[in-house]
Amino acid sequence: MSEGHVGNLAAPLVHRILLVEDNEQTRKAIRDFLKSRGFDVITARDGGQCHSAFQMRKPDFVILDLILPGQNGFELCNWMKRHDETVPILVLSVIDLPESRDLATRAGADGYLIKPVDTSVLLATIHSVAEEVWAKFHGMSERDRSRIRFSCPCGKRFRVSASHRGRTLTCPDCGEPLTVPHH
Repeated sequence: MSEGHVGNLAAPLVHRILLVEDNEQTRKAIRDFLKSRGFDVITARDGGQCHSAFQMRKPDFVILDLILPGQNGFELCNWMKRHDETVPILVLSVIDLPESRDLATRAGADGYLIKPVDTSVLLATIHSVAEEVWAKFHGMSERDRSRIRFSCPCGKRFRVSASHRGRTLTCPDCGEPLTVPHH
């Protein structure tokens, strides 16, 4: 993938990302990284800012922390999905518990990553979650939905059977080891 070139990754599916994160250092680091890759990033520190940004700026994708002041991420996820179920929501949290993942899924989250996260994993997950949600609402066949799509940081795209979730493979283009995402 070329520096600052979004075309191979998530465009046209994702341009405007709403990042909901209360930790200023984490919020700025993720925002700056995503902006350097060509995304338009809107940030929110809490539920109130999230509500406003979601309604007024209409993001294409949401990255959501779970532990927030006021409303928690589960409540915000549920609220956003009730307002627009087609917007992909990726939870990015320090909570690494199966119960948390399950609750996030029931609230409407389309993906779940643990902090800290490698930037190449974040980009690949944004891409795969966006494609999965797009396919869900744009009539892809059941066979296509049972396949997982993701990209290597070098730009090589993969589409593998869902039975390969969590397995490691090597990119034939760059030799980088990759883990097949769980979603």
